[in-house]
Amino acid sequence: MANRPTLLIFVKNPELGKAKTRLAQSVGPEQALKIYRALLGHTRQLAQAVDAQRMLFYSAFIDEKDQWPNNDFAKYLQVSGGLGERMTDAFAQAFAEGGGPVLIIGSDCAQLTPAIVEQGIKALEIHDFVIGPAEDGGYYLLGMRAFHPEVFHNIAWSTETVLTQTLEVVSSNDWSHSLLPVLSDIDYEEDWEKHGWKID
Repeated sequence: MANRPTLLIFVKNPELGKAKTRLAQSVGPEQALKIYRALLGHTRQLAQAVDAQRMLFYSAFIDEKDQWPNNDFAKYLQVSGGLGERMTDAFAQAFAEGGGPVLIIGSDCAQLTPAIVEQGIKALEIHDFVIGPAEDGGYYLLGMRAFHPEVFHNIAWSTETVLTQTLEVVSSNDWSHSLLPVLSDIDYEEDWEKHGWKID
């Protein structure tokens, strides 16, 4: 593979009352923010362990003085619009700057490891797409060898059909794909507790 892979990371700015809102309904906004900060730390460490160019996309504003080192992460702002529009824009920027392959992860998956991301990068040496399925019917990782924004069009985001719809687009275009292990996102209190994670 000629080009160094690019890893996109989508994060929400960790602000009280705006992070992990579903989780906050059961544990309260302060605890939800603590959990989200822990998830951000986990995501930052795994991203730093992967040999890739790293592009960090914030939800609200670019924070030059946070825990994400500026020399490890090129920092950007997500465009306005739905998740599909925001991911399309991020992938377009990444392919324009690095040429691919490009993979995206969020900051909600406590089970994600550098090895799984590297497995995804390896899969793109022979496949057009790689997808990490989430237990809730979405995905925690998506990667592509060339820019195909069609996978972000007409998807019912935040539903249990996201993965199915995405795979339908991939198969209808005869693109090859590889699936990574199924992992769970942290959206509710029970998601957090079943991993045995503790926040003081």
